[in-house]
Amino acid sequence: MSRDKGTVVSTQTWNPEAYARNARFVAELGMPVVELLAPKTGERVLDLGCGDGFLTARLAAMGCDVLGIDSSAAQVEAARSAGVRAEVMAAEVLGFHEEFDAVFSNATLHWVRAVDEVIGNVFRALKPGGRFVAELGGEGCVARIREALAHALSRRGLVAEALDPWYFPSADAYKGRLEVAGFTVTTIAVFPRPTPLPGPMRAWLETFAQAFMAPLDSSDRPAFLEEVEERLRPQLCEDGGRWTADYTRLRFRAVKVPRSPLVYPDDPSMTNHGR
Repeated sequence: MSRDKGTVVSTQTWNPEAYARNARFVAELGMPVVELLAPKTGERVLDLGCGDGFLTARLAAMGCDVLGIDSSAAQVEAARSAGVRAEVMAAEVLGFHEEFDAVFSNATLHWVRAVDEVIGNVFRALKPGGRFVAELGGEGCVARIREALAHALSRRGLVAEALDPWYFPSADAYKGRLEVAGFTVTTIAVFPRPTPLPGPMRAWLETFAQAFMAPLDSSDRPAFLEEVEERLRPQLCEDGGRWTADYTRLRFRAVKVPRSPLVYPDDPSMTNHGR
């Protein structure tokens, strides 16, 4: 199945209150990405996938002129309520042209199926010399959780691959896609980041794994969640009951390097002002 234009229709929805309760760690652990961005006062920054605006507000507090966008109207409303300037917009339909000094994204791009289209949109949105700094799930992310989901679905005659909404690339694969779009990649790496959860695995699944449960009757979902949780308990739950998700992250910084005009020797006045 193509990871660019997959046939999976996402059934993921976001409840800001549940997200703040079960997934606040996602934004809190995104501060190293902010540090990699190294924002400067007065820079215009696009926060792609701003969620409830937690990191968007941090960027604004650092002196940036920041706009948050998210495909979830509920999350955008939560961001606005927190004082963040935000708009409902999907990454696949960005229409900006050389408007931003930087595009920032945390924990969003692994939800995107039209990978190359979005990278191209980001490239066009950046001014020459602008930077694209992001973190997303990397190769092997939540592998144990995905295996447990696949096992429980298989027992119900369902195929997890057809429901999986995530794209977790290797560093080489994503670097190649960035370079094809015209970026110069200055740093990129995949690294493990086991992440303690604020509650039970069931809450994580209900927050992030909705797509896997879409074909199930509502009456079967509690038993499904219990089965997945119990399969994971020996691997991801400590004796005291503290759960850890087997996260792997991909973090990168890429630059839209200005291209110098080409001077033709036969006529010095002729230049090629390509992209």
